[in-house]
Amino acid sequence: MSSIHSQTDATETKNAEACPVVEAIEQIGSQWRLVVLHDLHGDGEKRFNELQRSTDASSRTLSRVLDDLEEVGLVNRRVEDKPIATYYSLTEKSRQLCPVFAELEGWADEWVDACATEK
Repeated sequence: MSSIHSQTDATETKNAEACPVVEAIEQIGSQWRLVVLHDLHGDGEKRFNELQRSTDASSRTLSRVLDDLEEVGLVNRRVEDKPIATYYSLTEKSRQLCPVFAELEGWADEWVDACATEK
């Protein structure tokens, strides 16, 4: 019985150490979230229709993703009255991810194609 408890404790400790990484991936990790964040990183502020054209996301998908990103503090939404327009941009929180994305892109350039050719 003691070894079962120690294994459970070790697993819980390992999961707790990974928790911040898991939480970060949950906030940014969907395909569409990454596409939108990458698009806004490159171009700064964009209107909804501009984002839709540049990401090829459906209106419904883009709307849901932007709401999710705004909820977790990764995207700002700015609404203007005349003419009526909604603009989206990165928050400071998401701009801090840019070096992480650059590192991940470098890793992917080196390893993703290499892994596909090794199979």
